[in-house]
Amino acid sequence: MDLSLEPLDEFVVIQPLSDESETRAGLILPASATDTAPCRTGIVTAIGSDANGVDVGDKVLFPRAAGYDVRLGGLEVKVLKREDLIARIHD
Repeated sequence: MDLSLEPLDEFVVIQPLSDESETRAGLILPASATDTAPCRTGIVTAIGSDANGVDVGDKVLFPRAAGYDVRLGGLEVKVLKREDLIARIHD
């Protein structure tokens, strides 16, 4: 079964990235150490017709508590309003 999620209007679908991070010194911080961070990063996987300023594939910053957690075919994604996105990240 092939499932997809098509957001409507100003909603976007985000695939959150792992909260595990690496410091400049090379130390790996587990996700549990960053659970209290107010923001997360993720990749935009789908956009609604009214979601301007972002494209599929963009890496974005968003508040941890924003949006809705959705489980779709074993994959967890976030559905947020476009206005909840804080920034686009350029690596």
